[in-house]
Amino acid sequence: MNKKLWTLLAVLIAFMLVLGACNKDSEEPAKGTDEGKTEEGKKEEGKTEETAEEPVAEDSDALFPLEVTNDGNAISGGILKVAMAKDEPFQGIFSSELYEDAYDSEIMGFASNSLFGSDGDFLIDDSGIASMKVDQANNKVTIKIRDGIKWSDGEPLKIEDVIYPYLIIGSKDYTGVRYDANFQNIVGAEEYHNGKADSISGLVKVDETTLEMSLKQISPAIFSGGDGLWTYAAPTHILKDIKIKDLVESDAIRKNPVTLGAFKFDKIVPGESVQFVANENYWKGKPKLDGVLMKIVPTSSISVAMGQGEYDIAFDFSASKMEEVKNFDNIDILGRQELYYSYLGFKLGKYDNDKGEVITDLAGSKMGDVKLRQAMGYAIDVEQVAEVFYNGLRERANSLIPPVFASFYDSSLEGYTFDPEKAKALLDEAGYKDTNGDGIREDKDGKPFEIKFATMAGDDIAEDITQFYLQNWKDVGLNVTLTTGRTIEFNSFYDKVQADDPEIDIFMAAWGTGTDPSPMGLYSKTAQYNFSRFSSDFLEKTLANIDSPEAFDATYRAGQFRAWQEYMAEEAPVIPTMYRYELVPVNKRVKNFNIDYANESLSNLQEVELVSDTGVKSTK
Repeated sequence: MNKKLWTLLAVLIAFMLVLGACNKDSEEPAKGTDEGKTEEGKKEEGKTEETAEEPVAEDSDALFPLEVTNDGNAISGGILKVAMAKDEPFQGIFSSELYEDAYDSEIMGFASNSLFGSDGDFLIDDSGIASMKVDQANNKVTIKIRDGIKWSDGEPLKIEDVIYPYLIIGSKDYTGVRYDANFQNIVGAEEYHNGKADSISGLVKVDETTLEMSLKQISPAIFSGGDGLWTYAAPTHILKDIKIKDLVESDAIRKNPVTLGAFKFDKIVPGESVQFVANENYWKGKPKLDGVLMKIVPTSSISVAMGQGEYDIAFDFSASKMEEVKNFDNIDILGRQELYYSYLGFKLGKYDNDKGEVITDLAGSKMGDVKLRQAMGYAIDVEQVAEVFYNGLRERANSLIPPVFASFYDSSLEGYTFDPEKAKALLDEAGYKDTNGDGIREDKDGKPFEIKFATMAGDDIAEDITQFYLQNWKDVGLNVTLTTGRTIEFNSFYDKVQADDPEIDIFMAAWGTGTDPSPMGLYSKTAQYNFSRFSSDFLEKTLANIDSPEAFDATYRAGQFRAWQEYMAEEAPVIPTMYRYELVPVNKRVKNFNIDYANESLSNLQEVELVSDTGVKSTK
């Protein structure tokens, strides 16, 4: 082990001793996942959030296999047991239009209402329930659904079911977060939302299987589920009589959702587990499994549970657990680079719910000085954290585009490297100086300066990493303390961040980006997911350029992506910290399961089988 690693470990051991003494008689802090998971949620593949000091983006698939085939003879039926590594309850909002985090999305993956299939580049093709034709000259999109598709309760899929999600999201009573600039690209969406129309004029039912959409403009984003296109259906025969403002708490969403996927909801234990049974009406054919049981499993026990064969598949498995399972002989570990980045965010304003837009207030924000934000980025040693804790399965992020998006990711961007001397110089230039010689900088007026930092509770290493970053900032003279005095449970964390809690100045979070590389839904002025609350004329213009008709010129679009990445790095409303490699341990009794983006099993769940009645146990 090199000298730098010994130094980091020594620091962390010291922290643990201090924390142990401080918490000896106190309640144990809540624990959650190693990183928060939230997403824009436009496409089924947008799941969540792990990668290394030595970047693996160029040849990442060589690290782990993408599938297990298993030559054993399959049993008839059986229940696939799936663990979700998580230390708090799931929310249980089982609606594509209303859910808020990727855990619920992950659960819904087994019973998806997705309309479109996609290829290995995440571009919509004709392999799904619906097909799409784009008339660029007239800004029209024609969506046609297959004949004979049925919901899980046997009711036929109608074109009204394709239209209804737009009426949910566009409603003035909509309680979700997806009414944004993308959605407003639909002709008539704003008029409907503002109560000036009873319907969205840009949505026209042509016949029982065909919808014609009129858009204000069409860009390449349409082929990734952008430009206002919605890629899911909703069962009108179930939902139409429920007031839209009441949907999120309704039984139709929380207790007995009707779906189009390979499996249908059978029993939900709120926050704990979901039992699925095979959907005999599934359009690709009834699954070979009898069902799926998906349960929350604490991160502290997930490795033991996999070794004992209690579960067949583990989702949200942290790379920090790799050492615990790498010698198990009863599992195969699949892996892929994930559509994910973690980031450090700065609160720079508020979200105005009445106006439906971000109100940036740099002058009134504690973190409004760009040099202060930049200094905080240079002060943290992300490379050390990735090397020590994540076994070469995370890497420092250099931009807000994950390497999986090869056409737009730019490896030449430097990002924020660990440079404490540069951080100190920036703070000096900005006027944050230690005026009384105690090693801690005061603000520009010479007054005490405290920065409130919100971060999520996590697995065994989350607390240690948090303390390491706090020390990094202290080393450059910044007094950074935890919001609430401790790390925050996942659901509460995002509630506070989204509500612009005044006790949050900075926060550490993560995005599972979904399969649309466009940043419009995360960073535009109208995006509720724009948690830093930063906007500017240049940012809005560049986001618009990325998703403009001119962007059909691939060189032009790549240039606009580059301009956006450079601008965000310079202004630093958010600073990307890590990309990650996703690990999926799979028990050796599972047959025909894969995580290849081009042909993953969640799109072909009907083919998954088991080769024994019980899970295989490790002998090691």
